[in-house]
Amino acid sequence: MKKLILGLVGVVAFTLAAGPQAEAQQPKRGGNFNFAISAETPHYDCHASDTYATLHFSSPFHSTLLRYNLSKFPDVEGDLAKSWTISPDKLTYTFTLHEGVKFHNGETFTSADIKATYDRLRSPPQGVVSTRRATFADIESIETPNPTTVVFKLKAVNSSMMDHFASPWNCVYSAKDLAADPTSPRTKINGTGPFTFVEHVKGSHVSGKRNENYFKKGLPYLDSYRGIFTLQAAAMLNALQGGQVLAEFRGVSPAERDRMVAAMGDKLRVEESSWTLNLLVLFNTEKPPFNDIRVRRALLMAIDRWGGSQGLSKISTLRAVGGVVRPGSPLATPEAELVKLPGFSKNIKQAREEARKLLKEAGHENLKFVLWNRNLAMPYTPAGVFLVDQWRQIGVEVEHKQSDTAPYIAAMQSGNFEVAIDFSNLFNDDPTLSMTKFISASKNPLNLSRANDAEIDKLYELQLREGDIQKRKQYIQALEKRLFEQAYQQPILWWHRIVLSHRTVMGWKMSPSHNLGADLAEVWLNQ
Repeated sequence: MKKLILGLVGVVAFTLAAGPQAEAQQPKRGGNFNFAISAETPHYDCHASDTYATLHFSSPFHSTLLRYNLSKFPDVEGDLAKSWTISPDKLTYTFTLHEGVKFHNGETFTSADIKATYDRLRSPPQGVVSTRRATFADIESIETPNPTTVVFKLKAVNSSMMDHFASPWNCVYSAKDLAADPTSPRTKINGTGPFTFVEHVKGSHVSGKRNENYFKKGLPYLDSYRGIFTLQAAAMLNALQGGQVLAEFRGVSPAERDRMVAAMGDKLRVEESSWTLNLLVLFNTEKPPFNDIRVRRALLMAIDRWGGSQGLSKISTLRAVGGVVRPGSPLATPEAELVKLPGFSKNIKQAREEARKLLKEAGHENLKFVLWNRNLAMPYTPAGVFLVDQWRQIGVEVEHKQSDTAPYIAAMQSGNFEVAIDFSNLFNDDPTLSMTKFISASKNPLNLSRANDAEIDKLYELQLREGDIQKRKQYIQALEKRLFEQAYQQPILWWHRIVLSHRTVMGWKMSPSHNLGADLAEVWLNQ
């Protein structure tokens, strides 16, 4: 079932110029690769983050247990794991690990490091945040019978477990480092990845050099790299055109693509794909008046997603209208059902009339509030401008406040906001992955609405254990209906990914997620 879902809506896209795979040549060793990172990570810890900025910063320095094979996406392959077996009852996962792997400080990697990493992910100690805590709640125990074997035993069957193990967020840390200081990954880097850390100059760049002891022989190809923080889209595009950077691996808008194609011609590679990412309207349900369901529902009902999609898709990476599962997936709610849910009506005039009635009933006809947003030009800024305009049309006055990634995330995590634009940052189309964000905040810190809803938790659990695809689909749609009727948070639009690179950049693989393929191990320069 998993391959069916991803095969239908995943990586297969189109290119406006031949991609790296169509230009296959013998890789060349050497060279320094400069690429753009359009946001600076607030810290280094993969386990505590949900922004691509952390992965584009940290992935080259770290390995994971499993990962996705981007040439055969969504197939899973080993990274630190050499092989694995799953018991017939699907409750025991046994991994055999590569031998001779070294951390960058020279320490030998063993199964103890996998155990320490996953113990931290599933049960973080005091002072440590794990945004994957709910993901690994089914792990009952982790055993290390010898240095190259690790055994995970589950409490219950989890249909998404292999995808959870393949998450790019599961950076493997040293058990000794974690024992000395569980918070150390926030500020220190000691991984087993293809590159070793050189420096981080805040506001400027992060750099790494080839790990000469990398356990995958012959890799990486590059001598070194520099990830240059270019928070302004215009600056990034100018640097790309001038050759100061050779790629940006997150994505650009259609207008930016067209400008660069006109300027650079056949020197530029353009790759496109649908995107496992959406922006969300997020309400802080602990802050009045957003603890009133009538206010939240009114604001959702005022948004014309169908009209907005047509306009925003021309100027931004926002495109498809959908619910909690990516549009086009067999488990996504069909449009005929989606339009019946609050916030998705195609009769926007009627929906806005109902929204005004709800605000009047709640005593907030003249509602004013601040909308928190990231200061990323694409697509956060156009999404914020769009929402402000939509709410203005029902008499609501909104101040659009944008900030850098670090203070933005701090405000979201602390609850110091009223309404915000949040993101659902996925790396595949597994329904469990997309819905984990919506289970009760007491179970998962990724639920920034701070809402606790036992009915959503129940439906999440039922779909997770259900093997029948039709029954699972019913549970997913019931969860979605509950979420949107309670109006805790809701997708605005799903994204479309467009990646630009110089044609001299080889070996990088396109996927439907900007969270994947960030370790740079197979990137090389044809120059």
